[in-house]
Amino acid sequence: MSVKVVLGAQWGDEGKGKVTDLLAAEADMVIRYQGGNNAGHTVVVGRDEFKLHLIPSGILHPTTICIMADGTVLDLSVLAAEHQGLEERGVSCDNLRISGGAHVIMPYHRLLDGLDEDQRGGSAVGTTRRGIGPAYSDKAFRCGIRLWDLADRQRFAERVRVQTEYHNMILALYDHDPLDPQAVEHEVWAAFEQIKDHLADTHALVREALRERVHILCEGAQGTFLDLDYGTYPYVTSSHPVSGGACLGTGIPPTAIAEVIAVTKAYQTRVGHGVFPTELEDEIGRQMRERGAEYGTTTGRPRRCGWLDVVMLRAAAQWNGATSLAITKLDVLDEFETIRIAVAYRLNGDTHEHLPGDLSLLEQVEPVYEDLPGWQQPVGDCREWEDLPDAARRYLERISELVEVPLGLISVGPSREQTVIV
Repeated sequence: MSVKVVLGAQWGDEGKGKVTDLLAAEADMVIRYQGGNNAGHTVVVGRDEFKLHLIPSGILHPTTICIMADGTVLDLSVLAAEHQGLEERGVSCDNLRISGGAHVIMPYHRLLDGLDEDQRGGSAVGTTRRGIGPAYSDKAFRCGIRLWDLADRQRFAERVRVQTEYHNMILALYDHDPLDPQAVEHEVWAAFEQIKDHLADTHALVREALRERVHILCEGAQGTFLDLDYGTYPYVTSSHPVSGGACLGTGIPPTAIAEVIAVTKAYQTRVGHGVFPTELEDEIGRQMRERGAEYGTTTGRPRRCGWLDVVMLRAAAQWNGATSLAITKLDVLDEFETIRIAVAYRLNGDTHEHLPGDLSLLEQVEPVYEDLPGWQQPVGDCREWEDLPDAARRYLERISELVEVPLGLISVGPSREQTVIV
């Protein structure tokens, strides 16, 4: 049995889409196990760039079954538009399967997400305002609408009527006009009509795949430090991007997972609010942003940039049971004379090599840096480990040594071929 999990080891945006696309070439099934269209995975094939928000990154491999599992939340309008966009570019979605157990992001979820952020003002979480949190809240509150509910339009219409009336009471607290249940039902149903042929009992598909011992790749969205339990709460997402989330979201048992590939940039980025010990608000940080095109795939927001934090990376590797590291965007550091790694923190006069239990203390820490020489030459044409400059190899080896996880893959550019397998 071969089940691999690809996940983010930072705050998302690590390059999981490219890694998943590469590994999907050898996979029989790719499963997106959590999150919604708050994610953005970019895959570059030749001169073609594909920005995916919901559909698994394996969709570019026509013989690979791509599943959107129970753990996801789906805005059907966005899904239908993404599906249509791929088809118009010549990418068949015949290999797409969508779990009937996945919850639907309803129009009132999107509305409430934005209203709540507006009311929070300066203490806003910084969500993508896509309705992700409210949809997961309804799931936990046991009043969510699942895709199975759309299998019967009459049943769906009644569910929408009840839930829209309930959410209208909440909207009234924001002094917002009520939504028309019939209009809500029509909007969602129209989008469902465009993707309904992909609705499937994915539990049965996964059970069959496990029994036949085929190659399964589980694709996470966001990153470890946006996890609802393990992230820098409250500036987190509403699901579980960690490797355990792959079991919860798909029905795959923990004992079936053979490999966990933790994806990290060669530096650090974050979108939105929350702690960031190694953030650079100077010319170096701006240079990272421009060289790395660090703007959100989903929101377009500029990403905050800083040096790699191996204290956080080591914790992510341990929580996820990482078996290898995939380090992306090494080429962004090509021009720097000196490259820094945060190897510890100073807090209240003491030095700590591990994360504090209370992650809010990260606001008070001072990073302890180790400086390494840069390579100051382009690495984009490197295809073998030996092709990389000596200084680049030393930097990568030092990361692996500090995190205590072997290197598996190095990305030296956005396209498929710009990859070094270690």
